[in-house]
Amino acid sequence: MSIELVETHAHLDYGVFQDDFLEVLKRAEQAGVRHIITIGTGVESSRAAVKLAEEYEQIYAAVGVHPLHAEEELRLGMVEEIESLAKHRKVVAIGEIGLDYFRLPGGPNYQEGEGLERGEREKRARIIQKQKEVFLELMGVARRVGKNVVVHQRAAWSDVMEVLREHAVGVKCVMHCFSGSLVQAREVISLGHYVSFTGIVTFKNGAVVRDCATGLKRGDFFLETDCPYLAPEPYRGKRCEPAHTRLVAEAIAQARGEKLEEVAVYTTEAAIQFFGLKDQK
Repeated sequence: MSIELVETHAHLDYGVFQDDFLEVLKRAEQAGVRHIITIGTGVESSRAAVKLAEEYEQIYAAVGVHPLHAEEELRLGMVEEIESLAKHRKVVAIGEIGLDYFRLPGGPNYQEGEGLERGEREKRARIIQKQKEVFLELMGVARRVGKNVVVHQRAAWSDVMEVLREHAVGVKCVMHCFSGSLVQAREVISLGHYVSFTGIVTFKNGAVVRDCATGLKRGDFFLETDCPYLAPEPYRGKRCEPAHTRLVAEAIAQARGEKLEEVAVYTTEAAIQFFGLKDQK
């Protein structure tokens, strides 16, 4: 029995796919991956994502600015450029956007008032302010163009959740590459949003994520690879690609005690509805 999967988060504009791009698409098709959403991480990356979506029927684009690029991208015209791209018929979401404090001065577990030098505290505060500014600006773009949002969160849980509670009115979000607990996933879902799982569900140290995927209701989560990162077993440490979406689905099916075909049906239906892919046909 053939299956249909949606790869909801790929970075196909990255140079690592340049030499065998058509073979990558062929392997995805053979694995049952019928739709691929390639994600912008800045203005140029978003333009490249749109170009790929124009050239290949099975590819769609999301446009946005990754929080790690927020400060450099926060320039005159950035918001207008993303908003203009967002109106393209094959742009199906705004993203990825969000907050990432993992590599800030003080590290991922920094608590306010801990021993950073003044200059480092000011640097941390400045970067966070820029990330929040871009996040909120592009959340506004999503509302104006009527498209949902792909959220990146790393070491910034409480601040991201504050944005989702207070500034996501009128749009739905998916927290991509979800690696939190079942309690956290249910917090996201209780606000009307979604989570998405990567190859982490296949890792030996991925028990928390597998438990999370097992505990959620059908239709509350999507599948992705975040390729070229996070290749699932048995490819861990190598380049990831959209075909590996099937391995993510297989791991979740095994953890949930379901058939692969079942997981494919309800995750694909949820992703098609969220991204409006049915309107693209």
